[in-house]
Amino acid sequence: MSTVATASSVPPKPQGCTNLKLRQLVRAVGALYDAEVGKSGLKITQYSLLSYIAKLGPIRAVELAQQMHMSASTLSRNLRPLIDAGWVEQAAGPDARSWLIQATPEGQAKRAEAQRRWRAAQETVNQRLGAARVVALHALIDQSLALLDGAEPHHDTE
Repeated sequence: MSTVATASSVPPKPQGCTNLKLRQLVRAVGALYDAEVGKSGLKITQYSLLSYIAKLGPIRAVELAQQMHMSASTLSRNLRPLIDAGWVEQAAGPDARSWLIQATPEGQAKRAEAQRRWRAAQETVNQRLGAARVVALHALIDQSLALLDGAEPHHDTE
């Protein structure tokens, strides 16, 4: 038996910076989504926030920040334009110290408009990358996040 390793038996060694490559991908995908969703008057980040609020609201700010994996200060900063536009409102919570965040009827309508644009962006990604590659990318991202968080990766069946 030969002790010489063949090219196929040697695991590939990663080349380059993973962080850089991921940021390049995020910028390219983000630009595509921003261009399409931007036609609704929202940035993709605003659409995501408005979607969370529409689905989960009325919700306390601290709970929303946890759901979105962001700090309270980041949430507050990102909420301000949505509140100023009249798409989101703060209402008194169950006690004097808490506020509930919810989408206004105008915010629900804006989300529906932006959601149509988001779907168009997603279809463009699916077309350019191919549906199988998008499914594989989602699975790889989910597994990678789980491993980086120290958990066992789960396998989506959706």
